Amino acid sequence: MPLLEVKSLKTHFYTDEGIVKAVDGVSFHVDSGETIALVGESGCGKTISVYSILRLIQPPGKIVAGEVVYSGVDLLKMPEKAMEGIRGKEISIVFQEASATFDPLFTIGHQIKEMIETHEKNTDKQEVQKKARHLLDIVNIPDAMQRMNSYPFELSGGMLQRAMIALAISCNPKVLIADEPTTSVDASNQLQLLELMQGLVTKSKTALILITHNLGLVVRYASRVYIMYAGRIVETASLMEIFSNSQHPYTQALWACVPRLDRSKSDRLIPLDGQPPKLTNLPQGCRFAPRCNKRTSTCSEQEPVLVAINEGHFVACHRVS
Repeated sequence: MPLLEVKSLKTHFYTDEGIVKAVDGVSFHVDSGETIALVGESGCGKTISVYSILRLIQPPGKIVAGEVVYSGVDLLKMPEKAMEGIRGKEISIVFQEASATFDPLFTIGHQIKEMIETHEKNTDKQEVQKKARHLLDIVNIPDAMQRMNSYPFELSGGMLQRAMIALAISCNPKVLIADEPTTSVDASNQLQLLELMQGLVTKSKTALILITHNLGLVVRYASRVYIMYAGRIVETASLMEIFSNSQHPYTQALWACVPRLDRSKSDRLIPLDGQPPKLTNLPQGCRFAPRCNKRTSTCSEQEPVLVAINEGHFVACHRVS
């Protein structure tokens, strides 16, 4: 049984323009010690999917269907008080913008200690202080004691993102979600942060869900990949299978946009033309059809479903069904 399994999840937003089907029947799972990646363009539903796991969706958004099964329990049916014991302790998240996550009125140390005290109520205050400082050491923040007393605005983007990781792992979660964790970090720090998270995952057997549009990161860290488009999973497979044998035109288009060392200098990157559909006005049939150069008349009439083409490799495309 997977540690965490999302089944047919639907999260919609009810706006004046209509119903935004941000997540529309998404399913995926992750095991202990495994790293999976949710990949797709901005607005495809990656972040809303993981926010739904933690029940962080605010009005006008609503989780309208599906299950989120963690250790055999559906989190969507759990009382809110019990869910508060899951967030940050059992399942934690590294948010995309650390600067928007930390409260500017409190020090970094105060906020990390608050997280520990919330979930480990019987821990001695001196032990909490010691653990908070140790966490900053783990994520390689220099002068950890001094930084404990620093406010968020006093830290660089790279250090603040490291502090965000320290906050996320403070209670030894079994599932760690990393939502575009290097977006606000300069290139020199991106690899360090991801290596840091991967090392923590390997050491503690934590499950890692990596949310990204960067296929370079996926190749380096993920064991399985889920490709999302317009609120749905359109292809999923192991990393090697989806790298060497991708079948959905959208997945193929994403790979064609990635610079590779094995390409000759004369090869040009192929941009993906067009824009994703408006989620309040989805096209009939395949949602990718308007941008697909391999579409047929069937693609504009019938919506494809995920079908298995190899063991563990599923594709939602009429060309392979």
